[in-house]
Amino acid sequence: MTSRDRFERGVAVRDLDQMLSAFAEDALLHSPITFKPFEGRAAIGRLLAVLLEVFEEFRYTDELSSADGTKALIFRTRVGDREAEGLDLIRFDDSGLIRDFTVMIRPRSAVEALLHAVGSRLLANTV
Repeated sequence: MTSRDRFERGVAVRDLDQMLSAFAEDALLHSPITFKPFEGRAAIGRLLAVLLEVFEEFRYTDELSSADGTKALIFRTRVGDREAEGLDLIRFDDSGLIRDFTVMIRPRSAVEALLHAVGSRLLANTV
């Protein structure tokens, strides 16, 4: 399995270690709820662990690919009582590991629910 497929497979089976193995050590993750990106595999791992708790019924519905290998994965999920639709924009390094990961979510009420659910958990994990 290539590192490009490893992340999606890890998501499907909710395996954090498998998901993280697809990221470069110095990868960046741009979240819809923070100004500053999560930097490095360890920080991204803390966020993904929280998201595995918060996202319910998460599933990818579509995939778009560009000529340079960039992927856009469209997803649907639920955060509490809010339905959410989003996009994971994934850019890879020369070895096929994720180097840059940008998440976009709509509608605003889902982003607010995500901020509330994730924010407190992240603070608890960093104190």
